[in-house]
Amino acid sequence: MVLPIVETPTYELTLPSQDIKVQFRPFLVKEEKILLIALESNNDNEIVKATKQILNACTFEKLDINSLPIFDIEYIFLQIRAKSIGEIAKFRILCPDDKKTLVNVELDLTKVEVNVDDEHVNKIFLDDKKQLGVILKYPTLDITKAGYNMSTENMETVFKIIGSCIECVFEGEKIYPAKDSTQQELQEFLESLSQQAFEKIKKFFDTMPQLRHEIEIENPNTKVKSKVVLQGLRDFFQSASPIIA
Repeated sequence: MVLPIVETPTYELTLPSQDIKVQFRPFLVKEEKILLIALESNNDNEIVKATKQILNACTFEKLDINSLPIFDIEYIFLQIRAKSIGEIAKFRILCPDDKKTLVNVELDLTKVEVNVDDEHVNKIFLDDKKQLGVILKYPTLDITKAGYNMSTENMETVFKIIGSCIECVFEGEKIYPAKDSTQQELQEFLESLSQQAFEKIKKFFDTMPQLRHEIEIENPNTKVKSKVVLQGLRDFFQSASPIIA
């Protein structure tokens, strides 16, 4: 006997990176199970795989999830999570003043936005004459699997992330598409830059749009007030887990 299926409501959002309306639905119990298993594994590859699977299903496979900027992914996921589990999320925050006291915090997810820095640009001039430069694109979910952390001491990781985000190199009117170069050639190009030029490229990543929300908490034991920043997919993914400030 075929059992009746509960109809799922449909909602609409606008992608932060572009003015495109996207329809989505809440995730189902079976999809929440996939999510929880991925989180319990604490494996980045499994979390990425689960995220893609859920986003594809909940947006009716109308988006190319692999090509979306990471902040679009974060925003879409947060909207789906809000409609699926509830707009009020509960977090356990570790107080930064003593590094041991946990406080419970509630956050209205509808108030979390993608923040954009006014100084952010993707066309970077690398010389004083403004002839040589690069045009950069945003990291995707697959790129962040490698560990999206521009402050890491692992320079190989930094070069890999930057190399994957180069759209093209230009010199005057001449354009060198990154897709026509090998990863080794892109790395050699980056290694040939001055420290000042390299910092200009890093600024692109430091100022790129990001899902970010600041919370003020008070340590109940010390009465010290602190500001804690939630940012990125992992913080909002694991709302039931302690967040280290």
